[in-house]
Amino acid sequence: MKGIITLEEALESSREEVVERYRRHVNPELANLLALLGYDRKFCRAEGMKIFDETGREYLDFLGGYGALNLGHNHPELLEALKSVLELPNIFQASIGILNGALAQALAEITPGDLNMSFLCNSGAEAVEGALKLARISTGRKGFLYTENSFHGKSFGALSVTGRKYQKPFKPLLPGCQMVPYGDVSALKKELMSGEYAGFILEPIQGEGGIITPPEGYLQEAEALCRKYGTLLIADEIQTGFGRTGKMFGVEHDGVEPDIMTLAKSLGGGVMPLGAYIASDEIWKKGYGSREKFLLHTSTFGGNSFASAVGLKTIEILLRDRLDERSDVMGRRLMDRLEKISREYSLIKEIRGRGLMIGAEFYRPKVAAKISGEYLAGMVCGILLQQYGIITAFTINNPNVIRFEPPLIVEKEEVDYVADSMEAICREQKNFLGVSLNIARKLMGRKMGFGG
Repeated sequence: MKGIITLEEALESSREEVVERYRRHVNPELANLLALLGYDRKFCRAEGMKIFDETGREYLDFLGGYGALNLGHNHPELLEALKSVLELPNIFQASIGILNGALAQALAEITPGDLNMSFLCNSGAEAVEGALKLARISTGRKGFLYTENSFHGKSFGALSVTGRKYQKPFKPLLPGCQMVPYGDVSALKKELMSGEYAGFILEPIQGEGGIITPPEGYLQEAEALCRKYGTLLIADEIQTGFGRTGKMFGVEHDGVEPDIMTLAKSLGGGVMPLGAYIASDEIWKKGYGSREKFLLHTSTFGGNSFASAVGLKTIEILLRDRLDERSDVMGRRLMDRLEKISREYSLIKEIRGRGLMIGAEFYRPKVAAKISGEYLAGMVCGILLQQYGIITAFTINNPNVIRFEPPLIVEKEEVDYVADSMEAICREQKNFLGVSLNIARKLMGRKMGFGG
């Protein structure tokens, strides 16, 4: 037996020890993929926009925890907020917490429409699970509509309304779930007319689908159709929320007021796991507004003091520093640069997104090895990391799209550096096949001794 490793020993472990333990006891194939792309480093410190490895090398974070780090890494005010509540009872469910009601009130103030009643939990998938349950119990209907290429989480109910390959190994899933094309109003109307669906869940911008923005007017028409046919509109703002798209919430670009909204990721400021769903008084009362039903959905850790304190401070900072407006300005700057690069070089197919939620989709070479053709964006991520010290990632449902989701505190010089780096990569290799094979050679060379 290898024995228990103490916290102190774990912190002092070498890079090789860290990687080997992960490979042996957590996820071997993920460890292999991270190693291939150069992410098998020992990252030791993080502050604001930057992460540092054990050698002291500095990296610019343009991934931002997939939207969880809108305030950057280890924001000092959030750490102070956490310190200020260390003496409070953190987990004490047989009481009314001092802070969770205050956090729920803040959410009611900043969310659109008449959303008012919040359930606090720990993650986005939990928020989606709760929203689906509320839709069922408040409408008496069983079915759910969701969109192709959507991503709402990997727990059982959330997976049942996630439109991609992850479903197949776990079928049969939640019954009564039907997929419709994202942006197709006619297909949506056809399904809603049946009167079978409790809720229609969608993302204002599809994140893992490849940073897909909806057609103009789609969200408003979806809202109107849901109202007409008695189906609740569930807006998944887990990734798009809290200023990410240039407004506080993604639906605000279209003036949409959903019946239920799911929140997570940046609500916890990158410091605490924190999620929520919020609904109108009417829907909440129909679902849980009686002595028989008010305890049908609960969470041991939901609304704990530490998470609620950080959530309150996160909202305060977002509003005080107008980070939604900053996201809009910095996002337009990056979009303009990337679109110019895509016009000048024949490597990038399309740039799309809003605010600081931007995707760059690459062409797929017609003649190339599978790893270099289908995952060209992932390989470019590896080059950005290794040569330029920039952290990015591809989107889950479309691995040929690089996502740029930096913390909303990003400076214009950092935006320009990323754009300059992307231009340098495109300039060096104009031929699709040459780019893909060269990147593959460089990445594989790290493990197979070919140089690079």
